[in-house]
Amino acid sequence: MNDDRQAPPARPSDSPAIDFVETGPLAFGVDNPEQSAARLIEYAVGLPASDVFINCDEDAVSICVRHLGILKRVTSLAKEEGRRLLYHFKAVGGMDVGQRMRPEDGRWVFIRPNGHKVDLRMNSVPSLYGEDLSIRVLDRNLELRDLANLGFHSQDLDKLQAMLASPSGMILVTGPMGAGKTTTLYACLNHVNDGKRKINTIEDPIEYALDGVRQSQINLKAGVDFPELLRNVLRQSADVIMIGEIRDPITAETAVRAAKSGQLVFATLHAATAPAAIESMLAMEVHPHFLATSLLGIVAQRLVRVLCPACRVAVDISESPRTFDEVRKWLAPDQGRFIYSSVGCGVCRFDGYTGRSGVFEVLRVSQEVRQLIARRRTVREIREQAIKEGMIDVRRSALLKVAEGATSMEEVMRVIPAEQLLPDDER
Repeated sequence: MNDDRQAPPARPSDSPAIDFVETGPLAFGVDNPEQSAARLIEYAVGLPASDVFINCDEDAVSICVRHLGILKRVTSLAKEEGRRLLYHFKAVGGMDVGQRMRPEDGRWVFIRPNGHKVDLRMNSVPSLYGEDLSIRVLDRNLELRDLANLGFHSQDLDKLQAMLASPSGMILVTGPMGAGKTTTLYACLNHVNDGKRKINTIEDPIEYALDGVRQSQINLKAGVDFPELLRNVLRQSADVIMIGEIRDPITAETAVRAAKSGQLVFATLHAATAPAAIESMLAMEVHPHFLATSLLGIVAQRLVRVLCPACRVAVDISESPRTFDEVRKWLAPDQGRFIYSSVGCGVCRFDGYTGRSGVFEVLRVSQEVRQLIARRRTVREIREQAIKEGMIDVRRSALLKVAEGATSMEEVMRVIPAEQLLPDDER
């Protein structure tokens, strides 16, 4: 989804908080791998964590989780006890416990005491001291995010909703791994899923089941990849098609052709900014004219952690009154007088942050931008035209988050590459 989920909801009241670091390995129940695995997954869901990692080191087995995009150590187990836990996960995931020299994939649907299901996608790889196991945690009971709750500025949200109202064309969502692209795609699908249009998806893997949506998953072992599935989904007379990721020229060309032939197509790909996504599509040999005429818009995004409202600290910036001049016109009168920093308290588990929100750059393709694409103009020229037409770029979007008190400057600098934070005259 990749760690593509945004701003996780609060931990349910039936999900107990377990601090393995404090309770220690003995309280972890290492003598019973089944019990240990259950407690570990309960702990991960309770945070919530997007991934669990079981790694074999020289003298021990370490267990870590990824929470709010940050890797955190949970505990360390004795080598044999840790391996026993790892092998248990492999066994319940349908993997070959005896195969330790080749990578393997597995899946386990974990049923919690309350009956809720958690989908665990596993991958093992051989490493220096044994095996490393990665577990993606997909809680089926998390509600789909509404577009309005992803962190879009009101201007960007209006642009995206206008694009979604189109009967055909292509909308690309771009960003690095773990930027929340899939969450945005699901929110878009949820927005258009009104029962009046046939919707098909092509995913790897299917992360959440959507009522009223026909979902298909690629299966590389069976020779069913994105191009193969896409070709066949086009024969299903879908009105809306979601492609989990455009990875190759065939998928790119077929997606553009579908968008030109009357379908509304959503897709993700890897590019640093919205204008750079156009360059990525052209690099996959998509014809510039076809791309220009089919593309509705592009959403580029990153995820920043949201400051804990219970312990964030305000810093007066009255001595630097021009700090937020670039974004002043988008701020409320009471915003932009302070910047906030994280501290940490019991509410946020002393992280200083309680969730995540998107930093977005929404490029709606105008007639002028179409002409630039068709003529294969540079990323810089397309970006300048988009900003001239009112696009809030990643830099200004991040400044808005800081000015609004949603996140800290330190968090912005951690997540967004320095070159994207430079003023326009320094690029």
